[in-house]
Amino acid sequence: MSSTAFVKTGAPAGALAAEAAGLRWLAEAGGAAVCGVREVRADALVLDRVQQVRPDTTAAERFGRDLAATHAAGAARFGAPPPGVDGDAWIAALPLPMTTGDAGDAGDVDWGTFYAEQRLRPYLRRARDAGDLEAGDVAVFEQVCDRLLAQDPALVVGAGRPARLHGDLWSGNVLWSAGGAVLIDPAAHGGHPETDLAMLALFGLPHLETVLAAYTEAAGTPDGWRDRVPLHQLHPLLVHTVLFGGGYAGQAVRAARRTLEL
Repeated sequence: MSSTAFVKTGAPAGALAAEAAGLRWLAEAGGAAVCGVREVRADALVLDRVQQVRPDTTAAERFGRDLAATHAAGAARFGAPPPGVDGDAWIAALPLPMTTGDAGDAGDVDWGTFYAEQRLRPYLRRARDAGDLEAGDVAVFEQVCDRLLAQDPALVVGAGRPARLHGDLWSGNVLWSAGGAVLIDPAAHGGHPETDLAMLALFGLPHLETVLAAYTEAAGTPDGWRDRVPLHQLHPLLVHTVLFGGGYAGQAVRAARRTLEL
């Protein structure tokens, strides 16, 4: 464990506890390393401080294999939160809807419905109401949602057993230490494994192709998964549109239009 600590504050109520629960759940998978949790307080989260180094291909290969192991640990259902998280979790400063374990729900949530109703439409409504998306743009996203709800095989391929996802796996949440990659700041839940892979590609990651090749060798990936990257980037792009507006709205619409070409 690191000899020094990092104290995180200023998050919405409940977000720090959800983050700690996500880190512990991911650690239990025995795959990708995560930042150690030292203490959870109402107003602060105390974590191990990660001493960062420059990544190399050996570390990237290991991360790819370890991420495959994390995904393989699975989840109870699509949208399942980490143990100890009741109700919604968080992604950045926004609520992140989760599914419940009520009777009739736990085994019945298909990924297409989950992704449309709990990862796209909540943020689509926020972006529309804030004026960041015009009516024609919203219609493009609604076409994607309709195809997801109809279980279009071109979109829902690979959505078998729910994977244990980090959920916000952009490059800034992958720290490189002397021992390899260490994950921080998750929005952990049960989901589609391609979602984490698409997020890694969204803002660039050092040695990304090495990571992806090692992941594919360890876990396999369905044919054409790279063509579906825009689909799996729709959620984070909508989140960024809600948070920051501007160019993210255009990027999100372009990704939605590319998805409709599948």
